[in-house]
Amino acid sequence: MSARSKLKIVVFLALTAGMSFFRDLGPYSAFGAEPRQREEAKGYAGSASCRECHERFYQLWSTSRHGLAMQPFTAEFARKELTPQGSEIQIGKFSYRADMSGPKGFVRERRLGKENKYRIEHVMGGKNVYYFLTPLRKGRLQTLPVAYDVHRKEWFDTAASGVRHFPGDRAGPPVEWKDPTYTFNTSCHSCHVSQLSLNYDSKTDTYKTTWAEPGINCEACHGPSAEHNRVCRETPKGQKPQDIKILSWKNFTTDQKNAACSNCHAKMSPVTATFAPGDRFFDHFDLTTLEDPDFYPDGRDLGENYTYTSWLMSPCVKSGRLDCIHCHTSSGRYRFKAEDKANDACMPCHESHVKNATAHTHHQSGSSGNKCISCHMPMTSFARMKRTDHSMLPPTPSATIEHMSPNACNLCHTDKDAAWARKYAREWRTRDYEAPVLKRAALIEGARKRDWNQLPAMLDYITGKGRDEIFAASLIRLVQSSEDPRVAPVLLRAIRDPSPLVRSAAAAALQNIPTKEAVQSLVEATGDDYRLVRVRAAASLAGYRNLPLTDAQEKIVAAAQEEYLASILSRPDQWISHYNLGNYHLDRKDFKQAVVSYDMALKLEPRAVLALVNESIAYARMGEDKKADESLTKALNVAPGNAAANFNMGLLKAERNQLGQAEEYLKKALDADPQMAQAAYNLCVITSKERINEAVSWCRKAVELRPQTPKYAYTLAFYLNKRGDRDEAARILKTIIERYPGYGDAEMLLKEISGGTGEL
Repeated sequence: MSARSKLKIVVFLALTAGMSFFRDLGPYSAFGAEPRQREEAKGYAGSASCRECHERFYQLWSTSRHGLAMQPFTAEFARKELTPQGSEIQIGKFSYRADMSGPKGFVRERRLGKENKYRIEHVMGGKNVYYFLTPLRKGRLQTLPVAYDVHRKEWFDTAASGVRHFPGDRAGPPVEWKDPTYTFNTSCHSCHVSQLSLNYDSKTDTYKTTWAEPGINCEACHGPSAEHNRVCRETPKGQKPQDIKILSWKNFTTDQKNAACSNCHAKMSPVTATFAPGDRFFDHFDLTTLEDPDFYPDGRDLGENYTYTSWLMSPCVKSGRLDCIHCHTSSGRYRFKAEDKANDACMPCHESHVKNATAHTHHQSGSSGNKCISCHMPMTSFARMKRTDHSMLPPTPSATIEHMSPNACNLCHTDKDAAWARKYAREWRTRDYEAPVLKRAALIEGARKRDWNQLPAMLDYITGKGRDEIFAASLIRLVQSSEDPRVAPVLLRAIRDPSPLVRSAAAAALQNIPTKEAVQSLVEATGDDYRLVRVRAAASLAGYRNLPLTDAQEKIVAAAQEEYLASILSRPDQWISHYNLGNYHLDRKDFKQAVVSYDMALKLEPRAVLALVNESIAYARMGEDKKADESLTKALNVAPGNAAANFNMGLLKAERNQLGQAEEYLKKALDADPQMAQAAYNLCVITSKERINEAVSWCRKAVELRPQTPKYAYTLAFYLNKRGDRDEAARILKTIIERYPGYGDAEMLLKEISGGTGEL
């Protein structure tokens, strides 16, 4: 077969089967997953039943932020906790005012002389902000558009406060207050009430949500107490029952305590809906890491991340000796608020520093700078919510200079800059403790930008000695988009990493490595000790049919696949659950069922661009190009600059031989994502017939973006030869053959150029 005819087949595949499939198994809500359903967990007696024996603790709990995580709105509450709203708050075309003048509270919405009133039913939070809930149709409780800042004693626009301002990027518009993002049932219920039943009906898209108590009650942490109450009452006074019939945290390991708190204090996605105190975190949840732009590249918080990701970066936590209860009571209070006890939080591990604090901190005794937490757990804020950095890492002013990340020095010394802070940090600490922080932050930033010049360093870090599991998992999730063959052996090592988070990230990434070794590793991973790893491995194997498995392996893979399917719909009211189910069907080439799932996702969130893009792929693979075009058109109406939608529309137009329009869409895709080598490659193919010089330029760009992809280099050589640049074409082909022995297309074209000798 000639090089020319062979290339036609490559081009045909690129323009038809090459439609890009976008998946997302990541987090879909701010925090928390639905706890055990009440019907599955009988025997709850309520917090009031604890008072008989635990009156003191009951009083501490009932007035705590855990106990008051949610409470009914009353006129008495408004009188004690709120101040009247001054002027109306303008949000878009409407103005809003909270009205607390009567026995019931309302938020009044006005526009053009017309008014709507939304009753305030419940109050959430209160440590920093009070949010207010109102009942809407279909059983939804919606967060109202105005909230109350406790510290400033002022009302503000709820949604506007939550806009992310990513460094170097323009912030997008605030989400409208009736969006599902602000629906209590959908996003924030599980960490504000106890013993909840979501009771969501997907057919009618309605909720009949119930809960036993507002707030986080005693049984949320200790399990059902009815049997405990019974045996304690039946035991003679002064004696303890042999079995207290309740979860006692005294018997919990450090990891169990941390996991029980992280059920709410983590930015994650659920794998099940059945977490209970005592369970392992990674049997029920996946964790968001630094692939998410809500983190600075060095791991500090930018948006709201709910502690657990940075907590796992802490050297103190890595030691295995620190749990949440060391610093916090079970009702959430901080144990070391007293000025004279402030540094006792770091005892007994750091006794020498605590006893000689001024020598360590270089700040005067009694000053805020002489407190351990001031430097190691500095406080920042997002959406008016104050949060402390639980990585406990020292201040790194150089990260502020290079990545705009906050540092403790300048959070306090606001009149100084990071260069000033770095000068003192380097004078006080002769060891360059900043270097490893900057090194790994640079790797994250490079991977986010898809700058693969640093790929060898990224891969070395993932499996290197002393790697941090958060950074390793983050890099795995990011480097898979490089499409570089050097990634595969690293993933095969990472899937055996001691960390279940790293193993699960590797299992997910191996989906894109269709080799015998990858499949074998995934089959083995379906028998992993942690459910998260099993689920991610099963997801990666979903597209494989007729695997040569032993009877034992078949049972293990089938069990993991059942867990995977259950995990996808652990939250059936979330659009992304149905989107991921659609991806599962698309992997298995069940295109009709994929469309059904994508349609359900779009019913819940009509603006879900990725669902529209992948639905178009399902239609295209069924041969229904018109419907594929309609889905992509909807996606582009929602997000005209979306790279995925433009890219796939370009491929669809090219398949129809509408090359002018295809070129236009592919250029838009490349404008939106300058690292999209696939777009440059297809632009090369499209322009090659009539504009050979332009085609070569596009192909060069594809090779520059993906130098390890031999198909792009081969195509560049083909068009260089067609243009008459035989010497350069031959050099490229020789390089391909050296790097990829047996690459037949390159060998054939080189022989054609050299007249059959393979040499010029």
